[in-house]
Amino acid sequence: MTELPMLHWDEADQPRSALWRSESGLPPPKRVMVVDDRLTADSAFRLASEGTALLWRGDFQNARQLLEALARRIERRPRKEPATLLDAFNQHRQAQSQRARTLAMVLLPLDAEYKIALRRAPDVHEACLEAYGAPQTESVVSLREVLGLVGAHEWRKKGVEIDVLGERIHPHYGVFSPVRGEYLKLVADAVLPARTLAFDIGTGTGVLAALLAKRGVARVVATDLDARALACARENLTRLGYGAQVEVLEADLFPAGRAPLVVCNPPWVPARPSSSLEQAIFDPESRMLRGFLNGLKDHLEPRGEGWLILSDFAEHLGLRSREQLLTLIETAGLKVLGRTDIKPHHPRAADKSDPLHAARAAEVTSLWRLAVR
Repeated sequence: MTELPMLHWDEADQPRSALWRSESGLPPPKRVMVVDDRLTADSAFRLASEGTALLWRGDFQNARQLLEALARRIERRPRKEPATLLDAFNQHRQAQSQRARTLAMVLLPLDAEYKIALRRAPDVHEACLEAYGAPQTESVVSLREVLGLVGAHEWRKKGVEIDVLGERIHPHYGVFSPVRGEYLKLVADAVLPARTLAFDIGTGTGVLAALLAKRGVARVVATDLDARALACARENLTRLGYGAQVEVLEADLFPAGRAPLVVCNPPWVPARPSSSLEQAIFDPESRMLRGFLNGLKDHLEPRGEGWLILSDFAEHLGLRSREQLLTLIETAGLKVLGRTDIKPHHPRAADKSDPLHAARAAEVTSLWRLAVR
């Protein structure tokens, strides 16, 4: 585990310090002001916008209301009308980043047992334990992150219903939740080239490995580099009864050997993530996509198939063209055997207030069947 940095501030004329926690990778704020319920939303917004962190010592529920008030003020900021969808994407990402930094300025203290020593504070011990591991000592974290921990904890308990599995998948904190079912239907309906062995590259929650096992693939090797994803996949696969059928390995893309079927659902957007939690969505310079394509021919059995699951959302944004994707496939020594498409049905595709609505409405998710040329 990486050693956490320290946050320093003055309180009651005394220097104080505590571990600084930030899953988004934000550095400890340099300016910290101790505040409570007397702070107005306008003053808080001005201070947070200027980079002053607000260490909350008042009522927890009042802190939540303050955070909501800050969010409303951020939304009222004027925005320039973008000329293209790419401009809209870049502007949207910049606005998201600025919003996240401002809202992260409301801080909460956590004691050595992950307790928030504030009035009307919820019990966040289990949520923090799942995300951070065993407690060490006092720490400080943003209220926004705490609310995210609690939400993730509830998702983990409840799980996500996967129609094609007829089961629930329980995502861990920091592991991308399989809430979009259209790509799973593509895998559920595709004709298997063989049922002996399959590799699932970048398994995440283990949902695709579970689906392949359910479809009768005798052995599945699922890989990932992220420790949270590995633990999450193992837990899900064991709970679903596929623990003996699916082997979960820590690997940078491919395991050793070859298989008649290699499946990969890489991040769909070739852009830089602003936090570790966004790495399942954003793939800088298409690194994982390129790594999968370039390594596929060395891990496919003769007449084997590589299944690439990819949305064309990036194409509509102007971040990657179809010609560039086809060139990547050809350069890797691969050919396209076929492609199956499906339209997504998530709510954002119909939300006309979304700045990226035009791209979302046109989006198509595809399963590309690839083979060695």
